[in-house]
Amino acid sequence: MTTKLLPHLTICGLDELGDHSGRAVTHVLSILDPNWPEPEAFFTYDPHHRTEMHFTDAIEPGPGIELPQIHHVEEILAFGDGFQRDLAARGEAHLLIHCHAGISRSSAAMTTLLVQAEPEETEERIFGRLVAIRPQAWPNSLMIGFADELLGRGGKLIAALRRHYGRRLAIRPELAEVMRGLNRAREVEMAVMPERS
Repeated sequence: MTTKLLPHLTICGLDELGDHSGRAVTHVLSILDPNWPEPEAFFTYDPHHRTEMHFTDAIEPGPGIELPQIHHVEEILAFGDGFQRDLAARGEAHLLIHCHAGISRSSAAMTTLLVQAEPEETEERIFGRLVAIRPQAWPNSLMIGFADELLGRGGKLIAALRRHYGRRLAIRPELAEVMRGLNRAREVEMAVMPERS
């Protein structure tokens, strides 16, 4: 796929969906917890293509947890293929990806689609673009691992994710305890902190 994603890219959480109803959103990837109802905010949107997925934002198994699986990332890539075809036909589009907080599942999905659309781009530049779209992004590591495998990145996407985690923790050290409290300690331990100059 040689078509580039346009700058009209948005990541948000559930409570922000209403803010984007007048922004000519054409495509939505909606990632929700299992059994979560359709967000009512979409009733105020212009006609758009929407794919809805349901799984938990987690990286460790547990009661009631539906972990991200490789088939979820395959579905995200299929959505990306369709988006790119529509973009090529229309000439412009506005993609919005949301989860519950707009931090983890949605940012992992956006990272996946950026790599898919721009396979020649370096992983560091992909994460730089992600931060420009959503500065607080903390992508789900399971999803990024599956994306790395499916997109043939040979571990480089995971390595870049570890550096991204490190940069986030350098800016906001308190995130370490937040993520541990969410049973995401493994991601904190993955972080590669930036070298001090």
